[in-house]
Amino acid sequence: MQRAVSVVAHHVFRGQSLPLVLGRLLSGAQDVLRRTPLYDFHLAHGGKMTAFAGWSLPVQYRDSHIDSHLHTRQHCSLFDVSHMLQTKIHGCDRVKLMESLVVGDIAELRPNQGTVMDQTLLCSLGGWSPYIMSRHPTICRNGLIPSSPHQAGRPETQGTLSLFTNEAGGILDDLIVTNTSEGHLYVVSNAGCWDKDLALMQDKIRELRNMGCDVGLEVVDNALLALQGPTAAQVLQAGVADDLRKLHFMTSAVMEVFGVSGCRVTRCGYTGEDGVEISVPVAGAVHLATALLENPEVKLAGLAARDSLRLEAGLCLYGNDIDEHTTPVEGSLSWTLGKRRRAAGDFPGAAVITPQLEGKVQRRRVGLMCEGAPMRAHSCILSLEGTVIGTVTSGCPSPCLKKNVAMGYVPSEYSQPGTPLLVEVRRKQQMAVVSKMPFVPTNYYILK
Repeated sequence: MQRAVSVVAHHVFRGQSLPLVLGRLLSGAQDVLRRTPLYDFHLAHGGKMTAFAGWSLPVQYRDSHIDSHLHTRQHCSLFDVSHMLQTKIHGCDRVKLMESLVVGDIAELRPNQGTVMDQTLLCSLGGWSPYIMSRHPTICRNGLIPSSPHQAGRPETQGTLSLFTNEAGGILDDLIVTNTSEGHLYVVSNAGCWDKDLALMQDKIRELRNMGCDVGLEVVDNALLALQGPTAAQVLQAGVADDLRKLHFMTSAVMEVFGVSGCRVTRCGYTGEDGVEISVPVAGAVHLATALLENPEVKLAGLAARDSLRLEAGLCLYGNDIDEHTTPVEGSLSWTLGKRRRAAGDFPGAAVITPQLEGKVQRRRVGLMCEGAPMRAHSCILSLEGTVIGTVTSGCPSPCLKKNVAMGYVPSEYSQPGTPLLVEVRRKQQMAVVSKMPFVPTNYYILK
């Protein structure tokens, strides 16, 4: 599969410190860019539009990329992520379908049940991408922890981040799967893999139906808005009757939001901050975005801020940091494999991935930090002896740390935090060090 490329033209944003790795797959030059329901809204608010995964989306607004990034960390920002593929999987065999395609334990995702993550495991989430990315996982070492009494009876549902894999163990895409209380699975996956993911699911549905299984797929024609930052819940609470204190990380509920009914609110995001993603009917998308912006805490943010925020949080970008030639173990995503699925070995690519879980892999994804010029995708990583040992997959200056951060792949023997390495930037070698991720502490809303 073609690797993702930058969607930022240097001559357009000359002098601004924008990330260079923003896009997943771009459409061909002859393709007409798709528009989200908020396209005119973006233009009216000063959005600078660019091509991204076949869509026309704002890379930034009137504020600089740095200002948008820091505002998200300190207050909250509104992102239009309507380009993501949203689907519903119906039928009695919906779990069977999904578990035939992903590595996660979908059967454990029971409606009206919360989960608990300990702090050690939560820290390990720095190893991952959404598209939790967008996208963040709900997992725990020994399966689900029963709901606390004050949650009992709420129409909230539980989701997990998982991976589509092929028989060679490669990652086809990352996605969020939510088991809803309405009797279907709600799935969100990457826009750059839209056609591939849809074909993958539809082909498997046809195969299962030929075997007599009851399963079907519906593409959800909703907009998707992400409100991200420490004050996101406070802002949203003013527009909903539900008590958002009871909606914890990676749980979801359908509710009316600022007068728009039928919205699915999921406590997740792609920034490392607390926040929500709101799947909203198209007719109410502009109304909802306008209502949220009336709060001075909220500003619009685009692709540039989204990319640097996810990188600070140690979250992968599909097509750059993980792809069909990367296994979950190599990508430091072993935690996405459900305990039951590991034992059964019944997920795609198990013959390749299971031995990697039990042994040593040749390479691993790591975090990197350096002074000087920023590391960028495709920069070479070298040993101190000057031998090329790996490649940077994402990199940018960190607005919060005032240092350069990146992630990339190195042989396992070089993957320990604190390992000194060299990176080649602008044809010059400079010192770098393997660093733990996330680079900036995450602030997911976990019920104690």
